[in-house]
Amino acid sequence: MTDGSKAKDEGITVEAEPGEPGSVETGPVKPGAVTAGCVTLGRITAHYGLNGWVKVHSDTHPRENITRFRSWILLDKQGERVVEVEEGRAQGKTIVVRLAGVTTREAAALLINCDIAVPRTTLPSLAHGEHYWADLIGLDVVNTDGCHYGKALRLFDTGANDVLVVRDEREGRENEAEILIPWVRPDVILEVNLQESRIRVDWDPDY
Repeated sequence: MTDGSKAKDEGITVEAEPGEPGSVETGPVKPGAVTAGCVTLGRITAHYGLNGWVKVHSDTHPRENITRFRSWILLDKQGERVVEVEEGRAQGKTIVVRLAGVTTREAAALLINCDIAVPRTTLPSLAHGEHYWADLIGLDVVNTDGCHYGKALRLFDTGANDVLVVRDEREGRENEAEILIPWVRPDVILEVNLQESRIRVDWDPDY
């Protein structure tokens, strides 16, 4: 969703084996210049220390693999910018990173909640049955009878297995209701069809 994120047949395992960052160059904020060709790997969640470091939520596996990309594309409501990764490391349950040109706590605070993406061309090829998490978001989720549950919102890792979060669009449901479906193949997740924008599941949405 991952990320180098890729979902494997036995469940979603986010893996990254980053390649070269290609021809992306550091630049200012731009509205939608390269987002369509990118895969989201994580998000900046907080500043860290006084010298411009940031905390990062990483969807790669292992999570520190996100720091192996030399360039990140940061995405927010203002647009996107390319930043250079100077160094990073695991710090407890998170990742901390130093970005080029970000040297103060105040500068780091401006990056909080930015999504982190990289060009899809820098990611490894997928084997049959594997999918990037980003490609699953927005797909229609249906059961074995064709009943429409809603659209895939996001995925998250519980440690034991990964979980697909679906907006509950069934009639009579509250607007903010969600369905949690364990990403367990082939028992629960029966089919992922990107061409038809559909995930078929064997799961009781009221479980």
